[in-house]
Amino acid sequence: MGGAAYAAPGAVEQVLAEPGQRLVARIVDTLVVGLPVVMALRAAVPDATVEAALAPPLVAAALLLYETVQLALWGRTLGKRFAGIEVVRAAPRKGPAGPGEPEGPPTPDPARRPGFVRSLARTAVYTLPIAVRPVPVVSLVAAVFWVVNAGAILEGLRAKGEPARGRRQAVHDRLADTLVIKRPAG
Repeated sequence: MGGAAYAAPGAVEQVLAEPGQRLVARIVDTLVVGLPVVMALRAAVPDATVEAALAPPLVAAALLLYETVQLALWGRTLGKRFAGIEVVRAAPRKGPAGPGEPEGPPTPDPARRPGFVRSLARTAVYTLPIAVRPVPVVSLVAAVFWVVNAGAILEGLRAKGEPARGRRQAVHDRLADTLVIKRPAG
């Protein structure tokens, strides 16, 4: 399955990450951060009810720190490295598509990492629903967020042979103006 290809002026062609790659990266990062947090919590708190209430906010806080620092410094986390993808700051579009023209993906600037503020904003948007999971009514809203987030990523998929039109940006990518691209081998 090919990704949407594009090239920045004077840059090599870049390809948007596939939703499956993003999912693999998220699973790896969640395990890398979540397992140690939950294991330490289990050792420290013998009450299962308290543990269930504390685990989501603690995992969310650890993910916030883990991901913000790595994205700001390298544009990649351990999970994204494993999946072969990276987060880049989207370069501004040169203008809107003309009438009848498909709107292609924006041009990324692979040399520009998202930076600390964008990384923090991007990470906070998806860790907040994790942190509020123990709150009964709010957890339902958080579940709806994840469905919308997945839909936003899948929005850019097209049938084979059709030009890619979407940016494959999750809600957190849209708010931070970032793209997730495949990392060239090497």
